Amino acid sequence: MKKEIIIQPSSGYAMLIVNLLALIIGIFGIARLGNPWFIVLILVFVFTLPGFFLVNPNTSKVLLLFGKYVGTVKDNGFFWANPFYTKKFLSLRASNFDSERVKVNDKLGNPIMISTILVWRVKDTYKAAFEVDNHENFVRVQSDAAVRKLASMYPYDNFEDEGVKEAITLRSSLNEVSKALEAEIEERLAIAGIEVLEARIAYLAYAQEIAQAMLKRQQATAIVAARHKIVEGAVSMVEMALNRLSENNIIEFDEDRKAAMVSNLMVVLCADKDVNPVINTGTLNT
Repeated sequence: MKKEIIIQPSSGYAMLIVNLLALIIGIFGIARLGNPWFIVLILVFVFTLPGFFLVNPNTSKVLLLFGKYVGTVKDNGFFWANPFYTKKFLSLRASNFDSERVKVNDKLGNPIMISTILVWRVKDTYKAAFEVDNHENFVRVQSDAAVRKLASMYPYDNFEDEGVKEAITLRSSLNEVSKALEAEIEERLAIAGIEVLEARIAYLAYAQEIAQAMLKRQQATAIVAARHKIVEGAVSMVEMALNRLSENNIIEFDEDRKAAMVSNLMVVLCADKDVNPVINTGTLNT
């Protein structure tokens, strides 16, 4: 496999001066001296004109001689090279690629919609020009394939009702997922001489057909988790209340009264609505 060769062609300004002098002398010789041999200088001027070319900042020219790779010019400026060279333009600027939203299945088989933003640029002009047919289309196709593969490696999210928890999920581990995505895309684009500057997920959501169901599941999971905390705290508070009443000899409870007090306290502490108090104006036995 060939590698990129950086070359420095001749200055275009020096050759332009030489060519203009040849043109002026040729015209003067024919017009004033009437010597037909001066037409050779005019032909030299015409022949060398295709050798001039410009290289703008952050661009390059790949030079070919009858199908053979000669080298790449990356320095910006005005140059002259062999007129028979074929000059292929390649941009070295950073480019953005915003992929379309694609539907894929995550690790758990749930359909999700995902898209990515990729920042890339050409690093090796030889590979970009000759190892792939169209390096821009190659970036689009391989980025799409990398996103599909990445989405199948991780679940969308963890749920409280699942026994096994994943360390990395698409929703909550964006930094880790972005690094994995960047490494995957960079490996795929290495054949085309493409450098990945940044890759990250731009859009992530459940597919439309399950979005409503998954939202209800998330809400139900949150409610169950909240209730679990409430009950746990209520039991602790009831236990503390009974212990403090017994330790300070404020009141003696038999089993029935203790059960009634526990029941009332649990209702008050765990109810999702305000509890209306009932004042007992008699004795505890009435």
